[in-house]
Amino acid sequence: MKQDNRAETRMRTLKAGRIVYDRLSRVFDCTIRNASEAGALLLVPSTTGIPSEFLLYMDSDQKRRPAEVVWRQDDRIGIRFTGPAENIV
Repeated sequence: MKQDNRAETRMRTLKAGRIVYDRLSRVFDCTIRNASEAGALLLVPSTTGIPSEFLLYMDSDQKRRPAEVVWRQDDRIGIRFTGPAENIV
């Protein structure tokens, strides 16, 4: 059984998101499968080309947060938020 080392419990979700980097010029669509204040699990078509640091845009919440990749596996990325959420205007 895999040990869960998270500091906070994550809530299951199914939200659309976007991984944005390179001065907002590159975008990958993703699905946010679970999230907490500390991090999230993202589903992506492929982890290839996704940098280790980016902004995560959460479409339904109209927010974005800086994040860093903690782990990658096929079509999944575990991230940690590295700053507060900002409203998208």
